Amino acid sequence: MGTTPYSIRLDDDLRKSLEREAEIEDRPPAQLAVRAIRSMLEAKAAKRAAIDRALEEADQGKFISAEAMNAWIDSWDSENELPAPKADITRGSA
Repeated sequence: MGTTPYSIRLDDDLRKSLEREAEIEDRPPAQLAVRAIRSMLEAKAAKRAAIDRALEEADQGKFISAEAMNAWIDSWDSENELPAPKADITRGSA
């Protein structure tokens, strides 16, 4: 995969922060910027895919109850953290 020059404008504070971090990591600022952009785009793609999967489940009438979701969230950062809940409500069963 080739590379193409791409110009962006950064405000002074962001530019200084990027340059400071690049110096700490002994990397070119452009390399850190590319990693940050790639990470952001991957996170957005993952979020979009999760939303698409949730919409597909909803279209099939599959939902997670508030009780199951709250139990899972309440278990976070505990010794007994629960796995992510699976759909426990189907259309017509609520």
